[in-house]
Amino acid sequence: MNQFPVRGVACAVSAMVLVGSSVAVSRTLAAAPLCTAQALRYAMAAVILVALARARRVPVARPRGAEWLWLGGVSASGLVLFNVAVVRGAAHAQPAMIAVAVACVPVLLGVFGPLLQGQCPRRRIILAAVIVTGGAAAVEGAGHADAIGVAWAVLALVCEAGFTLLAVPVLGRHGAWGVSVHTTWMGAIIFGAVGLAAEGPSAAASLTGADLLAVCYLALLVTVVAFLVWYTGVSALGPARAGLLTGIAPVSAALAGLALGTRAPSLLMWLGIAVLALGLVVGLRPRAHRPRANRVPERPVTAPSWPIKDERLDGPP
Repeated sequence: MNQFPVRGVACAVSAMVLVGSSVAVSRTLAAAPLCTAQALRYAMAAVILVALARARRVPVARPRGAEWLWLGGVSASGLVLFNVAVVRGAAHAQPAMIAVAVACVPVLLGVFGPLLQGQCPRRRIILAAVIVTGGAAAVEGAGHADAIGVAWAVLALVCEAGFTLLAVPVLGRHGAWGVSVHTTWMGAIIFGAVGLAAEGPSAAASLTGADLLAVCYLALLVTVVAFLVWYTGVSALGPARAGLLTGIAPVSAALAGLALGTRAPSLLMWLGIAVLALGLVVGLRPRAHRPRANRVPERPVTAPSWPIKDERLDGPP
């Protein structure tokens, strides 16, 4: 039997627990200037990541060539457009509708993740992804939206998937630290530019003490820690199997809501958790090693096969 990937699963689960638990914290920023708050969040995260990388003597490679496009795509889609889609979509759709759309991420990662690695999607992973998506949707509950809301929900889904898929081609050379450092400083610049144009240079002065505490929480735990452990999990598991664990986020959010008294328990929620757990068992359980000439099991993310001259800095840029 193949050894169960304990470390990779633990990293990915930890990331999704942090992401799910951040829902209640993010609500405190509802009245704050969105772009300015997010720019501050990602700027703080980038500084912390650089300081930690230097302290741990973790080398961070300078992006080169097409890597700028991949890393910029991660920032533009997974950090910037995703947040905009969620906020703008909330005006045309119930939050549950957006959440259910994002819950379809495991299916996209199960299909397109292996393709980015030059492999065919595995039927067992796709089946597990469908089960996980169904369970996550049940946990979130039903919602409705108009046509514009549906469009925002689809954009949120695509951007959330892009956060992982666009990182796959560069994870091999840059690793979790490099991808996290570069995407956060890029995200800070994009949000800062949009914030200056749309909210004005005085928007930062309108942030309250509660807003700043929320920004600090999001920067440290939901960005620095969650980014590092998520990309570590993706490197160890591959994007398809790691994608299954995105279903943990709505469960974490639901349980956090129960603990804070903002959500009442329901039979549908518990049923959804059970279905989601079944999907994880189907997709993550070890299987007997049966090599076939026409099938290649998904491998963890590795460095590109073409020769690359590795230019590393003494520390992060």
